[in-house]
Amino acid sequence: MKPGSSGLPVWLVQRVAAVYMLLFLPFIVWSLTVRPMHSHSEWRDWVTNPAMTVALCFFFLALLSHMWVGLRDVLLDYAKPPVVARVSVMLLGFALLLLGGWVLGILVKARL
Repeated sequence: MKPGSSGLPVWLVQRVAAVYMLLFLPFIVWSLTVRPMHSHSEWRDWVTNPAMTVALCFFFLALLSHMWVGLRDVLLDYAKPPVVARVSVMLLGFALLLLGGWVLGILVKARL
């Protein structure tokens, strides 16, 4: 394993992502409780608000990076032989990139 792909930097990424998600989710619940949305146009206006779009992008970036660190560590620790672990990690990375692209596409399409 390369230096920098484990240890404190990776631990910090996972913890920062967890803290952001932990703070963002109550905000979303509060926001939807204070102002419930009953139509597609209300949802679209809410999502296309520039601040909300940025916050949602950061949320999904945090979610995907948190998933990457956790699942990568599990695969590297428990998948045997090592070639299976490496292929599994590559497939995981590809799947997470696809998910990130899908979310980004949804947010961009909502703003059009």
